[in-house]
Amino acid sequence: MRFPKTFSALALLVGLTQAAGAQTCTPKVPASSLIEAPKWQMSINPTLPPQQFVDDKGELQGLNVELAREIAKRICVEAVFLRMDFPPMIPALRSGRFDAINTGLFWTEERSKMLYLVPYAQQAISIYTDPSSSLKLEKFEDLAGRVVGVESATYTERKAREFSTAMEAKGLKPIELRTFTTVTATSAALRAGQLEAALNINETANSLEQKGIAKIWVRDIAGTDITFAFRDKLLAQAVADALTAIRTDGTYDKLFDKFGMTKLKATTFAIRGDGPTN
Repeated sequence: MRFPKTFSALALLVGLTQAAGAQTCTPKVPASSLIEAPKWQMSINPTLPPQQFVDDKGELQGLNVELAREIAKRICVEAVFLRMDFPPMIPALRSGRFDAINTGLFWTEERSKMLYLVPYAQQAISIYTDPSSSLKLEKFEDLAGRVVGVESATYTERKAREFSTAMEAKGLKPIELRTFTTVTATSAALRAGQLEAALNINETANSLEQKGIAKIWVRDIAGTDITFAFRDKLLAQAVADALTAIRTDGTYDKLFDKFGMTKLKATTFAIRGDGPTN
């Protein structure tokens, strides 16, 4: 098919404009900071709505997904998401299998010495039951002696074990924790009567309650920063700078309001902690 000259000229102009745009978009991190430049490869476990999840079409959705894509545009790299369970993420990142962890990793002193952590939001823990349960809970200690579900190798599991130990020291019965790899598996066990209660981050618990498959009893336990985690300091700093720009122009607020996530109060973002010492 022969196109009019005006159409051909317009197509050529668009092509040249796109090419020029691509050439002017210079990555704000050196190629050596990425495993496969200009790709920014990050692990994600899409099992925690509204933070990260898979929709009915099998597409990744959620705050962490849209925020990472916005950051990638700002630092002129390609966002690539690698779906995987959480437990192997930290050792895999440290061994150089990908560039970052994008799964709402809770900040801890220990982790801040292994990785470069950039806080971007706040999260805390909720206690919930199946809606049909007759159990009533007012505080964490009400879980003493109960069978409780939690996702394995997470900040939530760590805090639950710390609280359980403290409860035992007071003469209370310890919690019988049962661990699962995903919130879906935890919810299934709760519905099947294998658990008396479960723990997860506020936002995921809220999502479950909105779907009618959970009743939340206690919220906002052990709140702390959640972070992007990196093996490379220059990449971590570039992302922190992009987050500051995103906060300044209002994009940050729009995304957090859209997904009902808890914002950091800070208006500038930075690496928190010293990072790896070797």
